[in-house]
Amino acid sequence: MADDKKIQRMKELNALLEKASKAYYNTDKTIMTDAEYDKLYNELEALENETGIILNGSRTQEVGYEVSSYLPKVAHPRRMLSLDKTKSREQLREWLGDHKGLLSWKLDGLTVCLYYDDGKLTQAVSRGNGEVGEDLTANARHIKGIPLQIPFKGHLALRGEALIGYSDFERVNETLPEGAEPYKNPRNLASGTLRSLDSSVVAERSVNFFAFTLAQAEGFDCNSVKERLDWLASMGFQTVFGKLVDKDSVIEAVDWFEKSITENDFPSDGLVLTYDDVEFGESLGETVHHPRNGIAFKWQDETADTTLREIIWSPSRTGLINPIAFFDTVELEGTSVSRASLHNISIMKKLNLSVGDTISVYKANMIIPVVGENKTSHDSDVVTPAIAEFCPACGSKTIIKTSDDEVETLFCPDHDCPAKHLGRFEHFVQRDAMNIVGMASSTIRIFVENGFLREYSDFYKLSEHKDKIIGLEGFGEKSYQQIIDAVEASRETELSRVLYSLGIPNIGRAASRLICAQYPKTDMLEKLTAEELVEIDGIGEVLAKDYVDYFSKEKNLNEYHNLLSELTIKAPEAAPADSAIAGKTFVITGAVHIWKNRNELKDFIEAKGAKVASAVSSKTDYLINNDITSNSGKNKKAKELNVPIITEEQFKDMV
Repeated sequence: MADDKKIQRMKELNALLEKASKAYYNTDKTIMTDAEYDKLYNELEALENETGIILNGSRTQEVGYEVSSYLPKVAHPRRMLSLDKTKSREQLREWLGDHKGLLSWKLDGLTVCLYYDDGKLTQAVSRGNGEVGEDLTANARHIKGIPLQIPFKGHLALRGEALIGYSDFERVNETLPEGAEPYKNPRNLASGTLRSLDSSVVAERSVNFFAFTLAQAEGFDCNSVKERLDWLASMGFQTVFGKLVDKDSVIEAVDWFEKSITENDFPSDGLVLTYDDVEFGESLGETVHHPRNGIAFKWQDETADTTLREIIWSPSRTGLINPIAFFDTVELEGTSVSRASLHNISIMKKLNLSVGDTISVYKANMIIPVVGENKTSHDSDVVTPAIAEFCPACGSKTIIKTSDDEVETLFCPDHDCPAKHLGRFEHFVQRDAMNIVGMASSTIRIFVENGFLREYSDFYKLSEHKDKIIGLEGFGEKSYQQIIDAVEASRETELSRVLYSLGIPNIGRAASRLICAQYPKTDMLEKLTAEELVEIDGIGEVLAKDYVDYFSKEKNLNEYHNLLSELTIKAPEAAPADSAIAGKTFVITGAVHIWKNRNELKDFIEAKGAKVASAVSSKTDYLINNDITSNSGKNKKAKELNVPIITEEQFKDMV
């Protein structure tokens, strides 16, 4: 390659890396994977070494990107540099030499500097571009692992990583509002969260901080990195987990971390090896880009080539419909992988995918499956697999949305799409409703995304999709049969369970029993008026209105009829003829000890022919409360109305 072409390529690489770095450091979006970034960075570095030319603003000479958020900017007292990195275990051992080192997780979040004076947190600053960061002090007060006050009274400065675990990442994505694009990984979520001006967002999303180095502590003299971290832990900080190693044990320790990463809820993109001798490490100085006292070990992504077989469009709670690549099963990091999210239309087009292509697959951070590249070259632009014209979950015509940064996503505009209302199905299968044992939320989500569940009656038609269910990742003949057996066992049920399972607003289990006791036939329930409902003791005007509104909608009525056609309604068990509490009304408050919980006690009372109300009134016969002397509102109300207050033991004696 001629020098002019090499210089042009260097310009192109710098532009690409700058764009990716800007997105990585200053937004909550990621436009290329770490592997893609490293590949481009290494190419640029090689060209600079080959030509002896370093262009102005070269990414090899930068350690971050300029801060561009609205949070106040803060200059770091000392420039924060990135670590040099390797993917070779042997190079780690050579680097360590005859010294001892601390090998710890390289956590994948945002680096934050903390400052304490007189034992109190005075400032928290993001890494930013290494010279100037953002003031995150208000948010830091709501981050787990950061004490607001410590027993050390001198000036203290430390650094650590703020991040969000995989479990909280999934929880946040599941509760996003309709139309919101899910976060692609925990680091994106942490980035957006820490830049929020509302500290309650930080607390709600469970951001954690793990200290990884002590920068300064007036009067504290300790020359061991490991002992410094132990001391920070004694001050109340969460600290990164690490192991002391030498040249004989470092490779074995790396293997241990590699095996443990799948059990780690916090994202990690490698390891950090630091000389444990602080003075020795600092005596080595630093280059323009990195300090010499530590080195980062990046996971050598295990990749596998496979054949793309299908792209399935998967609807979500937020209305977005994401393309999922299905391919011949490969073994990665000790697990079988046969699918990976492509996230959006733009990424699918960028990869220029076509069924039958040979693709390279790896696990980002050894956890999340990713399609890295398409190894099949096409003579001309291929027609990518058809974009779903209709939503797989509800059949509505889909629309394509384009964001400000020109990312195309597929969206379902139907507010009533089943994928947006997974809670309905989760309620339907619970114990007090249709009691479909073992039907987990994750299973329901998969069935909705694949179009198997669009309304309640579809649970009883799952056998029509036997081959597809058995072929799903994580399923098989045995799990399929367990699901079908549980569904079949729920077909014979009481009418009150059916009514409760519909999820009518404010119509709980008790209200369902009251209504069905008065109107025990299926055709009666759909014709009830508000006037008839309020005549039932325990049913008020609000409940009656919600009930009538539900059955006034044709869609709900049809769903009710379709469900009934799949069920056998049996008569409710009659209360024992000798029940001592039949016809009486109870209210339960406080903790229980004899029964497992209040719901179990409530079920017992109703099985004996009595009722359980939520509030004490003149119609209440007994208030059950193990703390009879309590000054709770219910106790006070019961005393005002001369309602007897009894303990569980007294209630047990009564029945």
